[in-house]
Amino acid sequence: MGDIRVFVVDDSAVVRQVITQVLSQTPGIQVIGSAADPLFALDRMNKDWPDVLILDIEMPRMDGLTFLRKLMAERPTPVVICSTLAERGTETAMQALAAGAVGIITKPTVGLKGFLTEAAAEFAHAVRSAAHANLKRMPSPLPVTRPAEKAPVAAMARTTDRVVAIGTSTGGTQALEVVLRALPPVTPPIVIVQHMPEKFTTSFAARLNQLSAIEVREAQNGDRLLPGRALIAPGGLHMVLKRSGAQYYVEVLSGPPVNRHRPSVDVLFRSVAKTAGKNAVGILMTGMGNDGAMGLKEMKDAGAQTMAQDEATCVVYGMPKEAVKLGAVDRSLALGAIAPEIARLV
Repeated sequence: MGDIRVFVVDDSAVVRQVITQVLSQTPGIQVIGSAADPLFALDRMNKDWPDVLILDIEMPRMDGLTFLRKLMAERPTPVVICSTLAERGTETAMQALAAGAVGIITKPTVGLKGFLTEAAAEFAHAVRSAAHANLKRMPSPLPVTRPAEKAPVAAMARTTDRVVAIGTSTGGTQALEVVLRALPPVTPPIVIVQHMPEKFTTSFAARLNQLSAIEVREAQNGDRLLPGRALIAPGGLHMVLKRSGAQYYVEVLSGPPVNRHRPSVDVLFRSVAKTAGKNAVGILMTGMGNDGAMGLKEMKDAGAQTMAQDEATCVVYGMPKEAVKLGAVDRSLALGAIAPEIARLV
């Protein structure tokens, strides 16, 4: 396999220059060009099409979201969004992920050049993950429909032993939408790690909450696990499961990255194995790398039921594959079969 060929689209000359410099110094990655806006980009890309596109959101003449949708309709290509942490940027980036982008890199509004240089490893990882993405397996965007009325979570604050833990990465934003939107209003409590930068998980959880019959929220330290509620680990922080008497709750905490990630699926799964044991269900979904494989094995060894998304429906069959190789997976399921299996546990 040759070098991964990358094209950068950003209206900032500094961003284009620094990203090009950073990626050009990374073995196995070649930047074949850059442009200040999508129209210039299309003209150049039509002469030499890239393997991966790094795309800004706010640009002149055509915004990144419009360009992304045009690209996915006409010539699907792995796209990594490079966006600021501004609130408007995060909301638009969530729409970009729903439209088919496979990753997000954040950039600050100040200290940009220094940040981009320091984030060289993050850029390289995002590009490699995107290059492995099989867009033919990307779930089609679901129509935005009014979900079933949410059950009153507070009224269901009873003891529950059953816990569902889900881990995912590249391709996971779309896959999680498919799963959570298909769940009935009353389900076992769910804890989720989706590899995503800081700040973006707030918008991601809010979007899923609007689309789902269950309550979906970004986890806060001390949040209780309740039927009909899914908690998503905040970007930049680990999440672990704890128990007080008959009730489960989560702790959200800092700490070094595990398997290059914070939040890490392994951190969550290991805490679930220890705290919930045989009362837990572990599900590892699409993503590159091996985060979550060892944790899922610990859950299985503790008596939990374990599942993985199958190769045929994974955008990147990396994390599930590693778990299967470890003997951590009881069953591999197609994406569309995961929600019915969770609902069956009620």
